[in-house]
Amino acid sequence: MCKWLQLPVFFTILVICLLTSCKNRPEKALDNKDISSVITQMTELMVHDVTNPPLAARFFSYACLAGYEVVAQNNSKFESMHGILNNYPDLKKPDSIKDYSYQLSALLAMMETAKKMQPSGKLFEAYEKRFLDSCVEIGFSEETIEQSKKYAIAVSKKILAYAKADGYNKISNYPRYTPDNSEGMWFPTPPAFIAAIEPYFSTVRSFTLDTCTQFIPPPPVPFSKDTGSAFYRQMLLNYKETLPEEHRAIAAFWDCNPFAVQDNGHLLVGLKKISPGAHWLGITGIACNKAKKNFEESMQIYTLVSVGLMDAFICCWDEKYRSNRIRPETAIRKYIDATWSPLLQTPPFPEYLSGHSTISASSATILSHYFGDNFKYTDTVEVRYGLPARSFKSFQEAAIEAGISRFYGGIHFMDAIDNGREQGLSVGNWVLGKMKKT
Repeated sequence: MCKWLQLPVFFTILVICLLTSCKNRPEKALDNKDISSVITQMTELMVHDVTNPPLAARFFSYACLAGYEVVAQNNSKFESMHGILNNYPDLKKPDSIKDYSYQLSALLAMMETAKKMQPSGKLFEAYEKRFLDSCVEIGFSEETIEQSKKYAIAVSKKILAYAKADGYNKISNYPRYTPDNSEGMWFPTPPAFIAAIEPYFSTVRSFTLDTCTQFIPPPPVPFSKDTGSAFYRQMLLNYKETLPEEHRAIAAFWDCNPFAVQDNGHLLVGLKKISPGAHWLGITGIACNKAKKNFEESMQIYTLVSVGLMDAFICCWDEKYRSNRIRPETAIRKYIDATWSPLLQTPPFPEYLSGHSTISASSATILSHYFGDNFKYTDTVEVRYGLPARSFKSFQEAAIEAGISRFYGGIHFMDAIDNGREQGLSVGNWVLGKMKKT
């Protein structure tokens, strides 16, 4: 009889053990693909919002900094950006928050920052909920998730304050930009004749630069209508360029123009495209996954690439609105052939320098530092947007192709491409020099 009485006790203990084992189920480690997923979701919102390329880089960089800050506060292998980035605050780890997962906090800090900065950030909440539901499924307890989110919000608030102080919010107070309709100067182009994008972006605080003119390029080839001039010869290069199918494919692959519209005769229809910075962060994800970089290493690489994007855009946009040079579309129609059209739609800002050349060279330089000069990969970033994958033997090969794609597309002269690349290489190396501690 005593043995029978012991059975309920046995079953009670068994149930308690089962419940405890479920509650304390080991958490699955997060990895580089989780960071990539957040970046992809940010990109989707940017496509939805038609976010311009420099502003997209700004969103990406602060979100990545929020994630990286959490990593640096919890892993001694990674240094804080305090003392490295311009005016970056000395952020202290919140001691009152316990029992968190710092990898989870890093991802949530990225999301919290994106939710507050992106115009449609509220749409991020549905993604975050799905993500947290998946965290429960892989072993994260409700307590860990709650504490991790508290930590993320605390860090994100500090990063958002740092972002607010960069001067971007002052741009709306500046006079509306009026295009100079003088000969040789940029003017809005068809079919939408969109107004100048971010004419004051160079006034935003950079992350690493001493000044926005630190890597000022040589002046562009001077404008001239003289048929024997260097500028006229540049126009003829664009005008006479025949486009084999491969060149057309390259131009389309690197188009990345969020402002593209299609004229259907009765109305203009916007075409969904990602920004060039989003494309390079997609490449970053592909490289981290192929090289099996761990979570922390990947967060660092994403952060440095996005910082390089931001500073490269600041340098490039400073030159764009200083030289204010006419686009091939406007020049060729006016001085050679009124019926000529470029393959790609001309973006709404001045021609010199090529933004693609600049930010691609910067990104490729930073990625080559972490993965090597001969890292082969297949770029599948834009497959979801209907473009086939392309394979490259190195990041610099891809960056050079991204630059020349703008010539094939008929939207840049060659000196803007060549000198843009040189500026981007300088920015990329400068960022790496600043980050030597990390």
